[in-house]
Amino acid sequence: MIRYLAIALAIVITSLYYFPIIFSFFPIANTKLILASVGLVLFGVEIAKSRSGTFNKDLLIISAYALIFSLVCLFSVVWNNTPDYAYASYIVSMWVWLSGAYVVSRAIKLLHGSVSFNVLCHYLIIVCVIQCILALAIDMNPTFKTVIDTYILQDQEFLNKVNRLYGIGAMLDTAGIRFSVVLVLLSALITGHIGKNRNVMLYLYFIAYFVITVVGNMIARTTTVGVLLSVLYIIYRQIDNGNERPFSLKEVLSIIVIFLFVLTPLVIYFYETNAIIHKNIRFGFEGFFSLMEKGKWEVGSNETLKSMIVFPESLKTWLIGDGYFSNPIATDPYFTGKVTGGYYMGTDIGYLRFIFYSGIIGLIAFSAFICKVAFVCINRLPHKTLLLYFILIINFIVWFKVSTDIFLVFALFLMISRSEEEDKQLQHEI
Repeated sequence: MIRYLAIALAIVITSLYYFPIIFSFFPIANTKLILASVGLVLFGVEIAKSRSGTFNKDLLIISAYALIFSLVCLFSVVWNNTPDYAYASYIVSMWVWLSGAYVVSRAIKLLHGSVSFNVLCHYLIIVCVIQCILALAIDMNPTFKTVIDTYILQDQEFLNKVNRLYGIGAMLDTAGIRFSVVLVLLSALITGHIGKNRNVMLYLYFIAYFVITVVGNMIARTTTVGVLLSVLYIIYRQIDNGNERPFSLKEVLSIIVIFLFVLTPLVIYFYETNAIIHKNIRFGFEGFFSLMEKGKWEVGSNETLKSMIVFPESLKTWLIGDGYFSNPIATDPYFTGKVTGGYYMGTDIGYLRFIFYSGIIGLIAFSAFICKVAFVCINRLPHKTLLLYFILIINFIVWFKVSTDIFLVFALFLMISRSEEEDKQLQHEI
């Protein structure tokens, strides 16, 4: 019983890291910062005991990249004389994520004796499935929703205004990109199990995949990126196995057919009988409904995104940006430029927001940082090279819509031990 409670606590810690929240009774810091504070203490104690840091070299390299990006952003802010330091302190944000990831890894290691890739993936999968279930519970149970909205601060006023599904910290496109990562991880675990006996774990992977796909799209349609890339990953693995265990694509398809045969009638039933589920399914799969009803693929958010394609009008902005990331109307009392809704210049598109903030120089610096982090992880986990490339691709695809990043995912992978014993574990599915 104690072990199960400890595992439940580790799941909660992972969720507080992966989907940070702010408690209404402690509004001065979100759970990411709280975990980071604990992580810095634990990391300091670990270094003091061993007199050497396990990840010092890797951390020094990626810290240098993050510092360069921060300095580029700082230059833009100072040159343009703006108060918007959103990414000028990214080096601090990077270390906050690393420190939080360290707490997650220590919690997992205490329970399982090591931090293997697959165990870490299992925790992320469980967290995402729970978030999907919580999102449905919040939306369908007014009492539960009231309790969550009372004690958790996550901009519910906006979420309720736009009538969006949300979990506890899992909302909008930030949730979508994190769901996408987990869907790609699931595709790797599924292909790793195909060829073995069809054990319970394989079917649990498929259940998790369908739950995150369906409910994840209800929360944020950005989840579709993960669906598409996970399918491409499976196809690519079938074409080029490399050193990986071969698997049967027919077996994957047969299990999918079984699940669709069971789940489709259930989805149709609740779609027709439950108004809340009806609304959420239409939102999550708006493109498919548009294709069936109008004969063309049409999604409201995509149409809105087209109106946000706004390019800089001066060479200075193209090179170093204007120093604004958020809407200056809310942050700069001396702003006299063009008034727009939403973010600066009225665009949510990640690439454009980075260019307007710190120019192409800043965009290149940030891209170089993300790529370097991915390559460091690939060097540490060579057996997961293809998978890590796919996760990196998610980041650059999502930037066409929003300006978030997935360093928090790579931060977790940086916590995996490089010992010979765990390197062997990485080559075997658990």
